[in-house]
Amino acid sequence: MNNKKLFITDTILRDAHQSQAATRMKIEDMIPALERLDQIGYWSLECWGGATFDVCMRFLNEDPWERLRTLKKYMPNTKLQMLFRGQNILGYKHYADDVVDSFVGKSIENGIEVIRIFDALNDTRNLEQAIKSCKKYGGICEPALSYTESPVHNEEYFVKLAKELEQMGADVICIKDMANLLLPFDAYSLVKKLKENVSVPIHLHTHNTTGTGDMVYLMAAQAGVDIVDTALSPLANGTAQPATEALVATLQGTARDTGFDLNKLSDVAAHFRTVADKMKADGILDPKVLNVDTKTLIYQVPGGMLSNMLSQLKQAGKEDKYYDVLAEVPRVRKDFGYPPLVTPTSQIVGTQAVMNVIAGERYKMVPKESKGLLKGEYGRLPAPVDEDVRKKCIGDDEVITCRPADLIEPELAKYKAELEEKGLGNGSEEDVLSYALFPQVAEKFFKVRDRDTMSRNLIVEDLSI
Repeated sequence: MNNKKLFITDTILRDAHQSQAATRMKIEDMIPALERLDQIGYWSLECWGGATFDVCMRFLNEDPWERLRTLKKYMPNTKLQMLFRGQNILGYKHYADDVVDSFVGKSIENGIEVIRIFDALNDTRNLEQAIKSCKKYGGICEPALSYTESPVHNEEYFVKLAKELEQMGADVICIKDMANLLLPFDAYSLVKKLKENVSVPIHLHTHNTTGTGDMVYLMAAQAGVDIVDTALSPLANGTAQPATEALVATLQGTARDTGFDLNKLSDVAAHFRTVADKMKADGILDPKVLNVDTKTLIYQVPGGMLSNMLSQLKQAGKEDKYYDVLAEVPRVRKDFGYPPLVTPTSQIVGTQAVMNVIAGERYKMVPKESKGLLKGEYGRLPAPVDEDVRKKCIGDDEVITCRPADLIEPELAKYKAELEEKGLGNGSEEDVLSYALFPQVAEKFFKVRDRDTMSRNLIVEDLSI
């Protein structure tokens, strides 16, 4: 066994509640625990990025940038980590290089230190700008291998990809196993191979959807993995990460002892238990996502995608078609050239599978995102696409073969001008970026936020008279 301590990143503030409760944890639910989290000794706390940015504005009436500053204020001693979707940033389409650069710079300026950068297709051209910007602004650059299984995705493929990422400037490389498909002995083998072929630390991320997550981490620890992602027990397991406390207890007294104090973990977990109970009572946390579902080993569906598809079927009144949709996912994925299932491709493939089942005919209804994927707007697909399916979906439209972002003109100034013209926002670059990523959501949010701010200012003025 490797003879150095295992480092841990806790996902309680981001992926744990994104995977189990549609990212609905509020900053007010986090604040009472932040100072205690800061004292645990984590390698980092994953707390921003992913779906948090959109959800803050769309559903929680929170400014995501303000949330980040608050997190940093209460946790000055721990590296804050975010999830960044390469050229997609935190949205669902590609943005111009100037927007990517500005977003990375502002994230680091507001408190982020570790940026995990991934591309849903493992197209390294889509990681170039984010990696460059992360290095430029002094962040810790952690590009990821979006792990999946298919006729084209094997150990050799991932080792080759890791070597390329190291040459591009990676400080750490993440194995991002979003669907908990990486089985324990395969994890041991892959980690060992990566440690032999690259010199930067290896960070492993998995979920417990199929019930194998704890075993995956134990085998990876024996193979020499440097860091793993876990979640405090109240929001661990199921579609989230394996529990922090369980791994800490398992490794106590071994060569890979984390050095964590279980009493401190238990104390902070008690707070999040009340938060989880509240989310269950509010119906935000669906008990289905807590179950082990070994069918995901067949369907390769990550946690966030499961809850999205469940929600789409609920809206259509077709919950009884859940397993039909799960069976359709691998068929759509094969037709689309075996993209790994991670945001945004998981949503694209999942939504297409839902539509195929609801319509009763495959590709009768085709969203613009499916068309974009088949046109090459998201980048190079790992394997050849079914040309009959492509023809049915996009007709004779031309397929893009260059780096998609090369076709996008600089756009930051345009978003800034639009915002000024509408008289919205507070004039900050952060507001411009929020608007660039989610124009309609941000516009609505700014109106509410700025009206509330104005009301508060008027009350203060009245009191001071």
